[in-house]
Amino acid sequence: MNDKSALLKQLQIDPQDKHAERGLSLWHLLLAVLASSALTFWLTSLLDTSQSRSTQNTSAAIAPAQAQETPSAPPAKVNTQSNSILNSSGYITARRMATVSAEVMGLITEVNVEEGMAVQQGDVLARLDNALASTALKLADAQVQALIARRNALEADLEEAKRNQVRINNNSYSSEAERTGAATRVQSLAANLQSAVAEIEVAKLQSQSQRERLDDHTIRAPFSGVVTVKNAQPGEIVAPTSAGGGFTRTGICTIVDMDSLEIEVDVNEAFIGRVTPGQQVEATLDAYPDWRIPASVIAIIPTADRAKATVQVRIRIEEKDPRILPDMGVKVAFMKS
Repeated sequence: MNDKSALLKQLQIDPQDKHAERGLSLWHLLLAVLASSALTFWLTSLLDTSQSRSTQNTSAAIAPAQAQETPSAPPAKVNTQSNSILNSSGYITARRMATVSAEVMGLITEVNVEEGMAVQQGDVLARLDNALASTALKLADAQVQALIARRNALEADLEEAKRNQVRINNNSYSSEAERTGAATRVQSLAANLQSAVAEIEVAKLQSQSQRERLDDHTIRAPFSGVVTVKNAQPGEIVAPTSAGGGFTRTGICTIVDMDSLEIEVDVNEAFIGRVTPGQQVEATLDAYPDWRIPASVIAIIPTADRAKATVQVRIRIEEKDPRILPDMGVKVAFMKS
């Protein structure tokens, strides 16, 4: 029993020893933290030094290689836009473009054009049903002929009246009433003849009007160009203005004069002072970015767009080419004068 008590006393920890061990544990932990911080700082410094040396060695290796390759490198191409003082963008536009229509309402009987077709001024583009107009012209011409026949009859009557007046005046047995009657008849026939001549002129003007109206049923090209849009087909009704609730056509086709193509760009009003009429311009189509097109400034439109704060500039295309089409996007560089 005493032996067990002695053994239990040996296993018990003295409170003083417990405080001593706790103090040693705290010192050990503090030392471990300091050692870890020192090791981290050393490793970081070593890594930065290694990267710096690697960068210097790489630069030193590349520099001689570049020095050796520079003499054998081909000379750089001169950038033609290096002389530009202002860049802008816009579109190809046509100064002469028309949607051709008819001056009268009518049924389309014939359309002679297709998209992409070249036409000359005066070529027949389409025809309308002209039966009524043709009949009206024939009636007007017949009226002219009838009035001409009446005029001829009046001229004959007037000549006879003049001869009769001479006979009466030369006859000593003629009464004063006969002489007065003969003179009155001559004057009356002369007035009727003058009226007939005036009526003939009116009838001729009416006939000319009907002829022009008949010609309005034939639609012709107002100028030479290329057909870009075909708007109507045979069997449809065309009119100068929209009618019938939108069931009528207001145009036959659209013609563009390709010789009138030019460039329109909007330049910021803050830089419009760099643009002058006649200034050389280099244009590049979005469709052909490697093709440089020589151009020049035609005019600066003397008004600004308040909403966009821009001024419109018209640019002439110096070289015509079939690849240049209306409404194409284009970039321009205004060159130094």
